[in-house]
Amino acid sequence: MGEGLRDVALMVAAGIGIPVLAALNTALGHRIGSANAAAVVLFAVALAAALAVLVATGEGRALGRVAGQPPVLLLAGCLVAFYILSITHVTPRFGLARAIQCVLLGQLVSAALIDATGFAGLASRPISGERMLGLGLMAAGVLLSQRG
Repeated sequence: MGEGLRDVALMVAAGIGIPVLAALNTALGHRIGSANAAAVVLFAVALAAALAVLVATGEGRALGRVAGQPPVLLLAGCLVAFYILSITHVTPRFGLARAIQCVLLGQLVSAALIDATGFAGLASRPISGERMLGLGLMAAGVLLSQRG
């Protein structure tokens, strides 16, 4: 399997994992009586898993360089907490598919803007007419799936 295909497979697997994560964490929050506590448990387990990977890859020294980085880069942690807390709170009332579809729409718009501007030092990729059409069709699909 080529590197590009491996990357696609990895991202598809990550995409599959997002609704599974939301369903499992929502169920945990319901069973223990607190969506916020379920989020804390999720992050504790995630921290343990990430530390295990860090140790297994021998990349632990990289943590020593975090202190010198721009504080805005740490906002990513706040954004993932916002996602987990919001999806865990909204899903029981809204439904998992509807919640994930709304997240997907936000991701489509945000990703296109990030690509267009080169935000956070990423490569800039202009939004062509074809790309706008594709994004519009994807957004329309998300919105249509919300009906009924």
